Amino acid sequence: MSIKKNITTIFIIPTLKINREALKDHNCINGYIKDGRKDVQYENAVYLLFKPKNLDQFRYFLDGEYERTNQIVDDYDYEDGFIVLVYKLDKNLKNDFDLIKRGKYSLTSDKFQDIFPIEFDVVKNGSKEKYNSLQYRIFTKSEDLKRHWEDMLGVDFKDDMEVWDGWKEENEIMDLDKIRELI
Repeated sequence: MSIKKNITTIFIIPTLKINREALKDHNCINGYIKDGRKDVQYENAVYLLFKPKNLDQFRYFLDGEYERTNQIVDDYDYEDGFIVLVYKLDKNLKNDFDLIKRGKYSLTSDKFQDIFPIEFDVVKNGSKEKYNSLQYRIFTKSEDLKRHWEDMLGVDFKDDMEVWDGWKEENEIMDLDKIRELI
């Protein structure tokens, strides 16, 4: 699969507190702020697109999600085994979501940033290594990301510059035909 994780997936899906392994196991492709095929959109919501390999296991996951949270407002199917789950977003994080959409990652609240892990474990050659999470590195404007973008773009970053791509609405709207071409 060659679909790049978008900003909705990196910064908004984690606020739903869905088990990361479950998202991976059920082939969550990305999260979106709109479904390009729908005339009517849910306000203050996120659309998670799945292409599960095992529908029975996915139904079990979905039943568990309905029990775990009251944030699910809809679920529906598309052709070729695609399934969309729509979650309403936490209204208390609206200011942070607005900052994310403006590309002001480092200005998000401590409450928002605390949702994301600082570190995660990676097993390499049988031993566990700790790495700082991407979100943490973006929130703190880590030196390695700063250097990466300086080298890539050939510019010197100033302190008021963010170290991640800005919000591009077209990347955050689900276009199932385009997605189908990429997977």
